[in-house]
Amino acid sequence: MWHKDVKKGFGFALKQWRSRSGISQEELAWRAGLHRSYVADIERGARNASLQTIEKLARALKVSLAKLFEPLGEFPQKGQGPNGHFQPPEIIDILLVEDDPADLALTLEAFTTSRLTNRLHVARDGAEALDFLFCKGSYSARKPVTQPQVVLLDLMLPKVSGLEVLRSVKGEEATRDIPVVVLTASRNDEHVRAALSLGA
Repeated sequence: MWHKDVKKGFGFALKQWRSRSGISQEELAWRAGLHRSYVADIERGARNASLQTIEKLARALKVSLAKLFEPLGEFPQKGQGPNGHFQPPEIIDILLVEDDPADLALTLEAFTTSRLTNRLHVARDGAEALDFLFCKGSYSARKPVTQPQVVLLDLMLPKVSGLEVLRSVKGEEATRDIPVVVLTASRNDEHVRAALSLGA
């Protein structure tokens, strides 16, 4: 049954589709060429989306307009399939490993400005990045043959440092050929030399 409040109903549907796809608000906004706070307002039912915006969101989610408006109560929880495991929506071109929301927003803005439309996944710490790349934990259902084409890696990460992530990636045959680009504001030359020596 559809919601009486169309704004809230559409916001609910959008959030369900985004959750089903396993992407963040930032990623959806980037894919659709919209501001994250605008997408957040739509999901909360606090803003009327124009037809042009709805079309952009449908394209970003890779669903038809008709599908986007379907009631979505039957879908599984965020990022999970019927077996309870993470199911990525598509092959990922870029894995961005970044914990700072401001730096993440700047990176996505740079991608938008450059009209970069590659498929992107964001990991918020080193442990999540390793789980994604090695198909463990909540990413255990991900197929290891669908590795990203490049990893953009911050060095200063919580849980597992960027250097440890880099060491693990380059130390395993299955992942060592993935190009890793280190992004850091560190003025510590030792960190830069260590990253280069590990294969960044």
